[in-house]
Parts: sequence; C-alpha cells; structure tokens
Amino acid sequence: MGSMRRYMQFVKPYKWDIVITFFFGIVKFMIPLAIPLVIQIIIDDIINAKGMPVDEKTTKLFMWIGVMALLFFVIRPPIEYYRQYFAQRVSNKILYDIRSKLYAHLQKLGLKFYSNNRVGDVISRTINDVEQTKEFVVTGLMNVWIDLVTVFIAIGIMLYMDVKLTLVTLIALPFYMISVKFFFTKLRFLSKERSRALAGVQSYLHERVQGMSVIKSFTLEQHEQGVFKEANGKFLEKALDQTRWNAKTFMVVNTITGLAPVAVVGYAGYEVIHGNLTVGVLAAFIGYIDSLYNPLRRLVNSSTTLTQSVASMDRMFELFDEDYDIKDRNDALQLQNLRGQVSFNDVVFRYEEEGRNVLNHLQFTIEPGQTAAFVGMSGGGKSTIISLIPRFYDVLEGSIKLDGQDIRDMTIQSLRSHIGIVQQDNVLFSDSIKENILMGNPHASDEEVIEAAKAANAHDFIMEFPNGYDTLVGERGVKLSGGQKQRVAIARVFLKNPPILILDEATSALDLESEALIQESLDRLAHNRTTLIVAHRLSTITHADQIMLIDHGELRENGTHQQLMNKKGQYHDLFQIQVLD
Repeated sequence: MGSMRRYMQFVKPYKWDIVITFFFGIVKFMIPLAIPLVIQIIIDDIINAKGMPVDEKTTKLFMWIGVMALLFFVIRPPIEYYRQYFAQRVSNKILYDIRSKLYAHLQKLGLKFYSNNRVGDVISRTINDVEQTKEFVVTGLMNVWIDLVTVFIAIGIMLYMDVKLTLVTLIALPFYMISVKFFFTKLRFLSKERSRALAGVQSYLHERVQGMSVIKSFTLEQHEQGVFKEANGKFLEKALDQTRWNAKTFMVVNTITGLAPVAVVGYAGYEVIHGNLTVGVLAAFIGYIDSLYNPLRRLVNSSTTLTQSVASMDRMFELFDEDYDIKDRNDALQLQNLRGQVSFNDVVFRYEEEGRNVLNHLQFTIEPGQTAAFVGMSGGGKSTIISLIPRFYDVLEGSIKLDGQDIRDMTIQSLRSHIGIVQQDNVLFSDSIKENILMGNPHASDEEVIEAAKAANAHDFIMEFPNGYDTLVGERGVKLSGGQKQRVAIARVFLKNPPILILDEATSALDLESEALIQESLDRLAHNRTTLIVAHRLSTITHADQIMLIDHGELRENGTHQQLMNKKGQYHDLFQIQVLD
C-alpha cells in the first residue's frame, strides 16, 4: 500500500481528469444495463400482454427497439470515444511526470551508484516498470471503480425487481471475495520476481550489444548464446510460475462465478412454473447475471494487472529511494570568480567502506595558472585524485579546497561549471558533431562552436564530411576515429572555457599524428588555466610546473622534470625505462 500512496502524489494533479473519465465510464457501462429491463418489458408487457392488439404490440416493440438503437448507435459511440481518450491522456501525462522526475533523480545520483548497478536494470526500471504502472491509473483508478459501481447499480435494479432472486444471484459473492484475497497475495510476489528476471535479461542484452565487437573478435557467439539461454531461461521460469498461479486464480474464480447462473435458472424456473415469477423477470435476471459477474471476472483480470503494476511500482520506488551520496549542503555557496588554486589537505579516500585506502593523507597545492602532472604506476590513485576535485566522490578525511574554500561548501553545479575534463575515452552522444560540441555550452552561437572546433584542430576534418557540423557521430561516436573523437571532446571544453582543466590520459591511446595535433590543441587549451594532467607517457608532461609521483595513494616525489631527474628516484627510473622503450 505504501507504493500506491506514493504513486497518488503523481495522480493528484489530474484528479479532475480522472473524475471526467470516471463519469464517461459510468455512462458507458450503464447503457447495457438497460437491455435486461427492455427484454423484461418486451416479454411481459408486449409479447405476453393479454388483450393487446397485434398492431399495438408491433408498434410498442419497434418503439423500444428505437430507444435501444438511440442508446447504442447515437449516445454510446461519443461516450466511448471520450472515455478512452481521457483515460489514455491522463495516464500518459502521469507517466511523463514520473519519467521526468525519475530522470532528474538519476542525474543527481553519484558515480558510486552507477558503478554498483547495471545500466540495463536502471533502464528497465525507468522504461518497463514505469510503463507497467500505467495500468494502475487506467485499471485501478478507473476501470475497477467503474466495474464496482456497475455491480452495485445492477444489484440495485435486481433488488427492485425481486429480492429473493437477487439473494440467490449473489450466492457466489462471498466465495469470490475469499478466493481473490487468497490468490493475489502470492501473485504480487511472483509478479515482482518476474519483473526482476526481465530486468536481468535486459541488462545482459544491453551489455552484450555494446560489447559485440569483443564477442566477435574472440568468436564467443556460441558461448554467449549459452549464457543468454540461461538468463532467458530464468526469466521463462519466473514467467511460468506467475502464469501457473494466474491460471489457478482464473480457474477457481470462474468456477465460483459459474454457480450463480445454475442457481438462478434453477430457482427462477421453479418460481415461473409455480406462477410466482414472470418469464420476463427470469430472462431479465439471466441478463443481469452477466452484468453482475462479468465485471467481477474483469475485476479478477484487473487484479492480476494491478498486481503486476504494484510490483513494478515497488521496483520504481526502490530506484527513487536511492540516496544521493553527493549533495549540496543547505548553506552551500555559488562559486564565482575562481582564480584556480587547488589544494589537497590530508586527504584520505577509499571506494568501499571496508576496502583499502586508495589515497593516504595526501597533501599538495597547485597555484593558479600552474600545470601539475600526476604520474606513477597503474592503480596508484592518480585518476581518483582528479575524480575528487569535481566531487564525483567525496573525501572521507581531510579536505579539498579551491582558492582556500572547501569544495563541499560550494554548490555542485557551480563547482563543476568551473571545471573542464578531457578523458582518454570521451563519451560522444549519437547526435551531430555540433550538438556534441554544444555540450560545453548549450547556449553558444554557431560562430562560437566553429571557433572552439578550430582551437581544437577539429574544424578541418569536420568540414570534410558531406554534412559538416551536422554529421551524426553514431552511438558513443562510433563513426569517428579516436583522434577525431578526442578533438570534438576538446572543442566542447574550449566552448565551456573553464578556469580549471583536467586531462586524464588524454593522448595515451592515439597514433603519433593524432597525438601531435591533439597535444597542440591541449597546450592551447591549458594556456592561463590551472591544469591537472594524468599522464602515462612522461615525455608529454616535461613542461609541467609540478610533477607528482603517486604510489599506493601517497605522494612520493614532487618537483619539476629537471628536479626529479636530478633526484634520481622513482620518476627518474620510470622516465629512463620509457626512453629506452
């Protein structure tokens, strides 16, 4: 019930739309309730009427047929149209609001969440589970209540016609309610398990489709088919568990509701034979059995749908309930006029609570406009250092300060707006080259985009494409070479024009020609900015004002290239090895 109460927060703004839909639904389902009454009138008051001339009987018959034609062919069609239209309109608006809020929530979650959760599962909850909750609106808030009102109206008409026969008609109702309560508790659990298994299949497919080149290069198609068969088999198992229980539910409920027609025909037939009941009333009650028990059978089907919907709600709200590990303090300040001094003060950090420290009491200062390079063996903590500056993660002990101010005292948005990052494997979105450059500043003009591309040595290759800046790059920039992707990524940082620049292995995976072009654009980009470089090739950072050798999370050596070479320590040895290579 907690999930449904929370879901109602999204429904509340559309309560009048739901009321209108409910009204149209009641009118639509009341029209068929007139049929058994008309049948009773035609049988008892026209066909079996004694002393009425044939012509009069015929006239009255066609009059009632005309009334029914008016109801079903003139009044009901527009009612049905508007009921369907409003139901779909309001449910889609609610889903729009949910996905908008969920996407905003996903953007606030830290990188820690995304490193611990499969992308496919997140997508499944955002798309499949949210879509499944639509049935709660259409079915739970509209159809179920319309069916219930229809049932009570039918019972009211039947009580008016014959109380005893109505009680006989309702003989199956208590057994119906008991069976529904019994079956649907477990069905909710089975539906949730099915949704979880489906998310597993989707996560697997998402990862494998993205890594299809690896599968093909290692000829793993047959192996992967077997692994997928296992994941798909788990989903099938959960789906069949739900299907079996669902089938049992319908079997029992339909058997119980089948008692009513037998009881009504037997009792009403006996009463007609003994002259206590008219044939018209018998016929009307047989018609009302359908009007009574068809909605009840639909309620069982609705309950199944609602059970799946609530299970999806649970999974959706589990995602909503993920805490933000990085968030603004209540009194956080907007960062303005940053000069670019960066200082680490006794910083301790680890990724897992019980894991080892990745950084151990790290301390250094980079002055405004300086270039600082971090070198050392893989796993030493270099990339962690630059991940902490934009607060992708928060330090456990100590502090990181910009211009002497703790970054945790700044708003995340204003902090990150002052930092530009160029990584080894930059992500490009499957838009045009222009749209990818505009990620640096969505409000920039075309002229500013072109200037940024020229500064990044990207303009010439862009203009070689038939569509120029409107060229679509494909998913993750697959249509561009590594060097071209890197220059587009640099162009968007030029467009952002931040006072602090972070280069994380920005040239390590490129050929010599691309590296020369990109190194030139990076040097241009780093001019008059505080620049932090994580470098694998030491020859690219000999110009740095500071070179810091990081080993097992500790600062082992710090100085200029010449100072560290003269010291003949670890940096000297690494540089000599690379020169020999």
